[in-house]
Amino acid sequence: MKHPYAQLAVALVSGSVFGFGLSLSGMLNPQRVQGFLDIFGAWDPSLVFVLGGAVAVAMLGIQIMRISSHPILEPVYHVPTNKKVDSTLILGSAIFGIGWGLGGLCPGPAVALLSMGLVKPTVFVVCMVVGMQVHDRLLRTRRGTATAN
Repeated sequence: MKHPYAQLAVALVSGSVFGFGLSLSGMLNPQRVQGFLDIFGAWDPSLVFVLGGAVAVAMLGIQIMRISSHPILEPVYHVPTNKKVDSTLILGSAIFGIGWGLGGLCPGPAVALLSMGLVKPTVFVVCMVVGMQVHDRLLRTRRGTATAN
């Protein structure tokens, strides 16, 4: 029998390790990210190693998923099945990339920076949450219109 707080504990530990890794790698510093994107100026290649480490961990996770029948705390793996590249995916990726380049933050580091009480990450996270809510409402409206016709 599973402990009722096991998933919460695993999520807390996983998030803490992720946040610690972001901090240790310097990814909480927006100038580090912007330095990586400045390929014609003072280019900072350190993000390549962080991304490489992330890919290695993800590959290990995929291999573990392939040999196990199910996760420890869930009956099945929840893996996306949609492989379609459409205009929504491309537009969303472009918006994410532009925002990442301009602000030097993406959701993980921004949430980790909330603990420091800084204004820029707080504004970023509030805008991110508002944007997600607007997107979800527009998507629901669009789906509602599509199903009503």
